[in-house]
Amino acid sequence: MAENERDEQNAPEAGAEDAVAEQAESAPSEDAAQAAGEEARAEEAAAAAPVEEASAPPAAPEEQLPPRERRRRARSAHAGEARPPRSPEERAQERVAERARKARNRRVYRARQRERRGASGPGPEPSAAGPERSGIKKVRQGVVVSDRADKTITVRIDVARQHRMYKKIVRTSSTLQAHDENNEAHVGDTVRVVESRPLSRTKRWRLTEVLERAR
Repeated sequence: MAENERDEQNAPEAGAEDAVAEQAESAPSEDAAQAAGEEARAEEAAAAAPVEEASAPPAAPEEQLPPRERRRRARSAHAGEARPPRSPEERAQERVAERARKARNRRVYRARQRERRGASGPGPEPSAAGPERSGIKKVRQGVVVSDRADKTITVRIDVARQHRMYKKIVRTSSTLQAHDENNEAHVGDTVRVVESRPLSRTKRWRLTEVLERAR
């Protein structure tokens, strides 16, 4: 009888041990299932990521701005401190200092240019008679437009030159008074005049020859 009572007391304990063993066996299987599910989800995300990246639109190229626009935007984006207010006297002093600085830079630049020209070789020696064009008188050719005054003619000088920037032919004309000692030239004649000493208030030229008579 005593043995039967001990077996009955140990039976519940054995049942509890079997339940604990079953839970221990089932727990690893549940953990493995969860781990397998997480791996499957990670693989699906990795497979979907390249598709999303490939479907994303390409990045737009950066806007190419001209230098002036870039400088303007840089100035507008500048968040530096504002200069303190200045009086008109202070502004005038700043302008004077800026001009002095620029003049100093110009002097340095010109001195360097003179040194370079000197290093390139000595220039032509000045002649004893003075500048190269000393004693050479100007000569002009034009058309007589008036001979009413005595011993005086009015000559129109036509000049055609090419514009330096636009390369267009620009035509200009000017008039001058020339001395005609023998009243040889008449209206319409093509004449040549040469520079001379002042002969009157307006005459600084003298007739040298009549190249072509008016028809």
